Amino acid sequence: MHEIERHRIILGAVAEKPVVTVSELVELTGASEATIRRDIGGLHVAGQLRRVRGGAEALHPPEVRGIAGRPFSVNEGVNVDKKRAIARAAVELCQDGDSIIINGGTTTFQMVHALARRRMQILTNSFPIAEHLLRNSKNTITVPGGAIYREQNIILSPFDNDVTRNFYARRMFTSAKGISPIGVMEGDPLLIQAEQKLLNQAEELVLLADSSKFANRSSLILCPLERVHTVITDDGISPRDAKFVEQSGIRLIVAVQEAGEGKASSSAA
Repeated sequence: MHEIERHRIILGAVAEKPVVTVSELVELTGASEATIRRDIGGLHVAGQLRRVRGGAEALHPPEVRGIAGRPFSVNEGVNVDKKRAIARAAVELCQDGDSIIINGGTTTFQMVHALARRRMQILTNSFPIAEHLLRNSKNTITVPGGAIYREQNIILSPFDNDVTRNFYARRMFTSAKGISPIGVMEGDPLLIQAEQKLLNQAEELVLLADSSKFANRSSLILCPLERVHTVITDDGISPRDAKFVEQSGIRLIVAVQEAGEGKASSSAA
């Protein structure tokens, strides 16, 4: 990652949280600790943030904290081909007339291209998903009320009495920070709260997770595996991970990239 992009991510992180640790910035940028410490030092000297022990803080701390995780603009360029294949396989599960929920994320965002030819009722908390589908499809789009978190491009509401509780969905499509035999993992309590509210409105949960997510871990559990109906991943999934998914009674769909096109094959436990 280029220095300019790292600096943008670091400044965005400290703008949303009172203090950001070096380890958090390493995870956000993929850079080494030494590189992050040099970046913090340079930005401190430039007067753009304040260097503190173990991390950095904003010169003017935010009144409302942001969401942990890499910005949408950064994640959007990671594993793009795999995400496109996974997203196409997800849309193949849908029929015109369906009501679905699409949780915000860079993998679920890739669904918009195939959804352009559909006519469905779609609830999404993703600002870019809603905007793209409004401009490029005939689907009916509903968004929940709430604040837009710029870095992740999602709309989150702290209230229970928004439009979400009046929406029924055949399926909810979501990505996640990680997946393990313990359950589906997320990286921030605000995301957990919002996603569980969406999950309550859907009959089936479809998890869109590229194979790297099986190695990721978090201290926060969105839901147990029993709540997941289908997992869609790429052909990089290990036999061990595929086995635990199928042994959990979850339908596994593997989206394969071949010469720029995805092919989906499925197996059910």
